[in-house]
Amino acid sequence: MKILVSEVGPRDGLQAVKRVMPTAAKHRWIRALAEAGLAEIEVASFVPAKLLPQMADAAEVVREAVAIPRLTVLALAPNLRGAQDAMAAGAHKVTMPVSASEAHSQSNLRKPVDAAIEEVRRVVEWRDALPGPARPGVEVGISTAFGCTLQGEVPEDFVIAVAARLAAAGVDSIGLSDTTGYANPAQVRRLFRRLKAEVGERMGGAHLHNTRGQGLANVVAALEEGVTTFDASQGGLGGCPYAPGASGNIVTEDLVFLLESMGLDTGIDIARLVAARAVLAEGLPGEPLYGHVPDAGLPKTFRRAAEGARA
Repeated sequence: MKILVSEVGPRDGLQAVKRVMPTAAKHRWIRALAEAGLAEIEVASFVPAKLLPQMADAAEVVREAVAIPRLTVLALAPNLRGAQDAMAAGAHKVTMPVSASEAHSQSNLRKPVDAAIEEVRRVVEWRDALPGPARPGVEVGISTAFGCTLQGEVPEDFVIAVAARLAAAGVDSIGLSDTTGYANPAQVRRLFRRLKAEVGERMGGAHLHNTRGQGLANVVAALEEGVTTFDASQGGLGGCPYAPGASGNIVTEDLVFLLESMGLDTGIDIARLVAARAVLAEGLPGEPLYGHVPDAGLPKTFRRAAEGARA
């Protein structure tokens, strides 16, 4: 089975780091990730620089990234203006944030959930009016789908209702995000099963955090429900700056090792992926980086799934 690992470090990771990575360093890091085999990278967020100075160079980063062969370039945009800017820069897909928690929606977007869904509808409507070749994908990962540090419990019925409304709005892909690291495997199985029953082929990927050590267990649970796209961040960088305690994105290196060890083909050369950490460290000297595989190394018995298929 082919699994897509979508790298979100250059966006989700860097926006959670107080320092600003130099633009040239971002270019080198993204290229190193692509050369390791990452086929999809979320490279920037189109938001006002006064809110996230780490993303002030978003357009330049996207323009550089789209020149990399065979790389799908994603950008996050919270509204129509941001989506238009991302598309003008050449992004292949735009990710829009919609929360299943009213409290988080107000903190993150300064608007209620209903207004966030309406903003997505406006973006899809504008996108659909573009000439065919110019139409980028529009996808949503429903934030705080498994619980919220601000609101507490997030009703599963409400999560699925939000997904249904997004599907009706014409979104290409609808995934689930464990923004605050609350999810457990039973919950992940249950909610992705319900999502697939509601939106069918529009079911998107899983954005899972390892805040409480459940990240990779939740990946396996999502796999069992047919999820084939997983977000991760090199070195475990990232978290939501508008959700207290939302640290701990899944480490890309550990995720790739898990998947490849299970015989699932990611297309990623894990040795080159680990080597890309040096490029990241050069761009953010002294920033803590995490990962069991980079620390322990690969076992002597490890073979990539593609290599095993040829054996």
